[in-house]
Amino acid sequence: MTAPLSQALDETRLAQVAARANAVLTQVARAYVGPTWVAEHLLVALFAQGHVLLEGVPGVAKTTLAKAFAATLRCSFRRIQFTPDLMPADITGTYVLSPNEGRFELRKGPIFANVVLGDEINRAPAKTQSALLEAMQETQATVDGETRALPHPFIVLATQNPVEQAGTYPLPEAQIDRFLVRLVLGYPEPSDEIHMLERVGSGALEVAPVLSPEEICEIQRMARLVHAERAVTEYVVRLTGYTRGHGHVYLGASPRASLSLLQASKARALLQGRPFALPDDVKALAVPVLAHRIVLNPEAQMEGISSDTIVQEALTRVAHRKGA
Repeated sequence: MTAPLSQALDETRLAQVAARANAVLTQVARAYVGPTWVAEHLLVALFAQGHVLLEGVPGVAKTTLAKAFAATLRCSFRRIQFTPDLMPADITGTYVLSPNEGRFELRKGPIFANVVLGDEINRAPAKTQSALLEAMQETQATVDGETRALPHPFIVLATQNPVEQAGTYPLPEAQIDRFLVRLVLGYPEPSDEIHMLERVGSGALEVAPVLSPEEICEIQRMARLVHAERAVTEYVVRLTGYTRGHGHVYLGASPRASLSLLQASKARALLQGRPFALPDDVKALAVPVLAHRIVLNPEAQMEGISSDTIVQEALTRVAHRKGA
């Protein structure tokens, strides 16, 4: 599927990517009942080579969504249930003695997969979280001092319950910043919940795989080639800059946040079959990309102001063109 740079974003190839993306969304909808934008954001993260943090109270189908999305990819998939006694070696693997060979061989852990689902990630201790952080940031894992590359593509889909705090280890800001997007899943709409209840007893619909690892890697390469004109990049910088100077913000969005927002906007444009990013792409992704990277000061927390509110305020007050 590899093509020269001059041909990578022609109309035919763009239409093919958009069609494949729609096929993925259709398959996810067979298992997950909810708004389509949720699955779209998962695709954006995949195309932008990012990772996803799924937040929500128990029972809102976070794990179902992640497993359904993984099933649409012809990729290796592993699930890790995070617990307080989980050790780094439980994720990365360890060397074991092979009786037949008479030597130590690496028994790879679940991190050596294309798609890794980390359930209740905030239940793991800091040392285990750091092993996951290395994998997310560097696409590599260290086992007994030896560094090994992870397969491509590689994406982590992590879930956490933001309400229950007993027996949890809150994610540090440095690790939260490694997630390209954070998706907050609330309670479903009544119509969606009725649809879900009507499915009970009929059996789960099987999700068919759509994208192969080779196709995903090529689409990720195409996403990097999507054009963003100067006005779009300036809009991204003005949005992140607004959060840094806000009176209720202790720690604003970093330059990494600006880069993440631009990468995600390019991926969204590709998902829709466009070779260029628009301010609308930035607006659609600003909250899920920026909000979880902002740390509020105590006054804002006491007043009930959320980081989502800060980003929404930035979208309202910052024009997409300078001087507009």
